[in-house]
Amino acid sequence: MVYKLVFPESYIKRARAFIKKHPTLLKQYEKTLLLLERNPHHPSLRLHPLKGKLQGLHSVSINIGYRITIELIITEQTIICINVGSHEEVY
Repeated sequence: MVYKLVFPESYIKRARAFIKKHPTLLKQYEKTLLLLERNPHHPSLRLHPLKGKLQGLHSVSINIGYRITIELIITEQTIICINVGSHEEVY
């Protein structure tokens, strides 16, 4: 099952800034998006629901220090990317 990734304009701006700030993470970032599209439940993504002010969103890991927050709509097989950045930046 392949999921559809949706990138709102606000996310695209954040992603561009993220890659500009962290160009060495580009390959890991792209790999994370590809894996997310193919299988959001893959163990290496460490998908988990968020709590508090981010309740209703999920997080996946790019690596130990960087995350992508997403809105995961399983029933429609759609994943809307919300934010990308360090643990402190997205939480």
